[in-house]
Amino acid sequence: MPALDPVWLEELSELLRIPSVSADPGHREDVRQAAEWVREFVRASGGDCELVERGERPLVIGEIRASVNADSAATVLVYGHFDVQPPAPLEAWESPPFEPTIRGEWLYARGIADDKGQLYLLLKAAALLAAEGALPVNVRIACDGEEEVGGHSIVDWIGADEPAGKQRADACVIFDAHMPRRGQPAFYIATRGIAYFHVRVRTGERDLHSGTYGGAALNAMHALTQTLSGVLPRNGRLPEPLRKGLISPTAEELADWASQTPGAEELADQGARPADARAAEEFYLRTWGEPSVDVHGLEGGSPQLQKTVIPVAGEANVSIRLAPGQHPDVIAPEVERLLREAAPEGAEVEIELWSSAPPGLIPPDSEAIRLGQDAFERAIGSRPLLLRAGGTLPIVPALADKGIPTIVSGFDLPEGNLHSPNERFLVDHIPLGVAAARELFISLAGVR
Repeated sequence: MPALDPVWLEELSELLRIPSVSADPGHREDVRQAAEWVREFVRASGGDCELVERGERPLVIGEIRASVNADSAATVLVYGHFDVQPPAPLEAWESPPFEPTIRGEWLYARGIADDKGQLYLLLKAAALLAAEGALPVNVRIACDGEEEVGGHSIVDWIGADEPAGKQRADACVIFDAHMPRRGQPAFYIATRGIAYFHVRVRTGERDLHSGTYGGAALNAMHALTQTLSGVLPRNGRLPEPLRKGLISPTAEELADWASQTPGAEELADQGARPADARAAEEFYLRTWGEPSVDVHGLEGGSPQLQKTVIPVAGEANVSIRLAPGQHPDVIAPEVERLLREAAPEGAEVEIELWSSAPPGLIPPDSEAIRLGQDAFERAIGSRPLLLRAGGTLPIVPALADKGIPTIVSGFDLPEGNLHSPNERFLVDHIPLGVAAARELFISLAGVR
């Protein structure tokens, strides 16, 4: 692999030096500056590009046209985000977070892995091919500066970009993921969705003395835990109504999952304990291919003070991660029904759906995935595994709704300190990622 070109390093460093922290209102202008940097990079590459105002933070929308026969060439959409996580705690950084620094084999900076550095790989590959007169596809660029705060403007833009049933891209490429290990790339062909609820339970007019009324008066904390039990797993599986519609993984997917770090090691590395006897052996099935419910917080009574009361009110936050094939509109009502059915008689139960997003699934046998695997194998010497992601990425189902097959991949590594101090990226992965992106654009010229 060739060494990193110093010109590339300085070019990328310009973007990394911009403290585009979307969660901090004090950095609003920095987020805009990062958007302007991306816009000017696309323009300098021979493309057209503009800032599109959407709420507090602009989108960057542009296109670099194919070098020849652009009107008939395939179109590849590139998505990435130019906002970053807050760098705190600053004292934990070994070098300033917004001053890119090479130490050993790593380049350290906030945003180098998530996602400025990985977005740069795609933009640079398109720019180089365009400069050589060898760009075989139209590369559309759609980037945002609010991914780290859960913004939906890019999803709204995709939904409004064309009427239903039409598409302005034949495939999409997103570099915002990691390799499971060095030398082994992966395509993440599915994400889980989510439905997030707030539950309130009330059992009377006021707290009561437990000596006088204990055993006779309904306790709100007892009622709350009994209510929540209606959606909790039994023997490692959620109640059947919460598993409606899920699409099971293919044999190829299961084979690729089996090559991953054993679930027992994954849990042990995080200091976690298995949920039940089969949790470790089913780790990837449960986190990628099944829905899961988690209670995120409970409130009620006095857990810190010694008070002998019967609480009258309790609250909880609870969410369900939705497996590919499921939808919040179907599963959310089932969650609410099961909660209410599990509540004891006499308890007043209020349930609010605070947020939701559908899962996404890219058909593993799609032409774009096959061409992409071929391209990576040529560039890296290893064929990407087909994996799923347990988290939620709203852009994936938005693209799927448009019929746009999406390649979600990347060159981060598990030890890249994502969202943590000393975020880092292998220096060698910069030229490697650009080389893979070049092959990807060349290969996707055949997708129609």
